[in-house]
Amino acid sequence: MPGTFRTEHWRIMALLAACLMLAAANGCAPAPMTAVVAIPPGEARIWVYRDFQPSENLNLAAVSINGVDAGYAQPAGGAFYRDVPPGHYHIAVASYATDFSQSSDVDLAAGQEAFVKVESLSAWATGENVGSFKRDVFYARLIPSQPARAEIAHMTVYGGS
Repeated sequence: MPGTFRTEHWRIMALLAACLMLAAANGCAPAPMTAVVAIPPGEARIWVYRDFQPSENLNLAAVSINGVDAGYAQPAGGAFYRDVPPGHYHIAVASYATDFSQSSDVDLAAGQEAFVKVESLSAWATGENVGSFKRDVFYARLIPSQPARAEIAHMTVYGGS
């Protein structure tokens, strides 16, 4: 009986080690960079990205396009994109407070891209009476393509459509 326990213990440990190695191998594979993802014919693309700013809000920022959930801007920086039919788009980020110019609008033709940078303002809603807190206040800013491409050229792409 003691030999059976020992054998089973080693089997479980070997299986666990194999799973960890597989997970590490998959996690180490680089995500595609922004330059290698082609826009499908007849579509337009909206890029959403966010810089890592540890002094600002580190919560996920829920992004919507025309009122439909599109994804989350990652607090550690990175980008995602959505391929969309040509048309008019309203890009917004869920936010605790309402401020002016928090969302952006863009008209896209087939083959065009728009770049939206998610920014936060952690000092907008804070409190000290009962304890310290900060509320999520986000902005969706349209950025011209040349500086936006430079900013996201080496970012991890978290997803696309």
